[in-house]
Amino acid sequence: MVSASTLLAALPLLAAANAADTLNQFKNLGFQGYYFDVASIEDSSSTCCLLSKTPTTFSGSNSPLDEELSVHFRGPLSLSQFAVYYSSDLKNGNWNQASYYNAANGTANNVTFLTTAGANSTCLGKALTYADSDGVSAASLATVLGSKNLIDSNQEYLIFSSQKCPDSGASNSCGVYRSGIPAYHGFPGTTKMFLFEFTMPNATTWVEWNYNMPAIWFLNAKIPRTSQYNPSGNCSCWGSGCGEFDAFEVMNGTQYRNLFSTLHTYQGTGNITYGIPAAGYFDRKLNDTMLGGVIFGTDGTVSVFMPEQMSFSPSLSASTVNSWIPTNAELVETLSSVTILAPTASGQSGSSSTKKSDGLALTASPALAMLTMVMAFFNIL
Repeated sequence: MVSASTLLAALPLLAAANAADTLNQFKNLGFQGYYFDVASIEDSSSTCCLLSKTPTTFSGSNSPLDEELSVHFRGPLSLSQFAVYYSSDLKNGNWNQASYYNAANGTANNVTFLTTAGANSTCLGKALTYADSDGVSAASLATVLGSKNLIDSNQEYLIFSSQKCPDSGASNSCGVYRSGIPAYHGFPGTTKMFLFEFTMPNATTWVEWNYNMPAIWFLNAKIPRTSQYNPSGNCSCWGSGCGEFDAFEVMNGTQYRNLFSTLHTYQGTGNITYGIPAAGYFDRKLNDTMLGGVIFGTDGTVSVFMPEQMSFSPSLSASTVNSWIPTNAELVETLSSVTILAPTASGQSGSSSTKKSDGLALTASPALAMLTMVMAFFNIL
């Protein structure tokens, strides 16, 4: 057992950090590239899945993140409000609400809550199911997330739209997806905005993986519809670069107060697992409600921000939204326009279905868990 003196001696080292920022921003997002879709799923065979030999190409602002996105949440986290907006003109047009969830009054418009509580497979991992009101238990039909929705470390749920997918098929709009899951469209579009009201309190129950490492992130919606966590890179398009964007994520246990933003495509990097991190980070307020937003702008500028005040009105003026985004050139990451070629379909192997499949056991020790809780107890936060 770790002694009290050892714990207290380590506290200043872990607590030391620079002041957090209120903006992470990427410019020049979007490039000409390609990835490989899942062509078939053979869940009962050693092959598991096959990727298409014909690449799916993309280009333009925000690509490939202009495609349909699913929204993902990992605990410790409680969600109070969530909204999706679209605008045809970032500078002069209004933002119009397309989806909305409010925990206090049970409102859910164009929102479907799913979770990985379905059948388990050595090929594909756990299947998507409807989430019950707690966010992580299975439900037989679409259910609104309840008002008491705090999920613990390593627990996750997803939000899709309420638009159901057509049948699974390479030529259909949702592509090939796992049999038997509730399949829904994600949130498409070059220009789109996501708003969140949430809390990320300190974890109270020890788990081996992702202890006290909450996150909010986006995936190309094809990924969870095939398999988000699987041992074979052929069971999703993640490894070949169809897209992930982490908005608010704790990356390791020693920086559990810092929320980072990271882009995972092949734009300007050959290492999709590490990705390109933003220059700054946000303060995880353990005892307070936080407001956060992500805007994918028409011009390829992606802004992640955490304002003190924010509105979830059905329509928002551009001037109102722009007032939430600080101007700080030091926090802007300008992306390279150079295309880094994705791996070939035949070269896909190994575990590459979103970096979070690694489990991130950087805090996987009871001693560090105890240290985190002691820090919380002494309010060294």
